[in-house]
Amino acid sequence: MAYAIIHYFPGGTKDQYEKSIAAVHPSSGGLPTGQIFHTAGPTPGGWTVIAVHDTKESWDRFREQILMPRLKQGIAGGLAGPPQETAFEAHTLSR
Repeated sequence: MAYAIIHYFPGGTKDQYEKSIAAVHPSSGGLPTGQIFHTAGPTPGGWTVIAVHDTKESWDRFREQILMPRLKQGIAGGLAGPPQETAFEAHTLSR
């Protein structure tokens, strides 16, 4: 079952997002293994990222092996973490 994640970064900006995404996504510009959808943009007071993975397990792997370690290390000029997170099993996924 698909698994959706919403990350909100208070005070986040487009420039910070672009530096962060470059640090955690493949350099080819594609999506990480298991991720099937990604969108991001400005929201009131910050920046929001929405990702959908094919399973919760693929999200957990990405989160624990790539995303959180990079955020903890710090990304020069990137989004400050950890973000406010909402996650859920996707009942419906239309494309």
